[in-house]
Amino acid sequence: MSDVLAFTHAGTLLLTGLTNPQVVRTAEMAGIGAIVFVRGKLPPAETIALAQERGIPLLASKYTMYESCGRLYQAGLASCGLFQLTADSWPGDQPSS
Repeated sequence: MSDVLAFTHAGTLLLTGLTNPQVVRTAEMAGIGAIVFVRGKLPPAETIALAQERGIPLLASKYTMYESCGRLYQAGLASCGLFQLTADSWPGDQPSS
């Protein structure tokens, strides 16, 4: 979940295999637009109730993380920009003055 806080921005769609309430708390802190549970996992009632309280939509996919991401990419959903966020943080990759 620390990667969610470090490498996402508001409105991002979070795909995860974790179903505990902490996922919702992290999503709320990061401004995540919605959560998709992969591999056919369904969250417990506590997680659902917290998401409803916080106004965070929950979805479920029967596909693996890999296939779920691939299907969303193929449908035109853009990346959250992780590559650029990571590249910007590498000191050796900065243009020389």
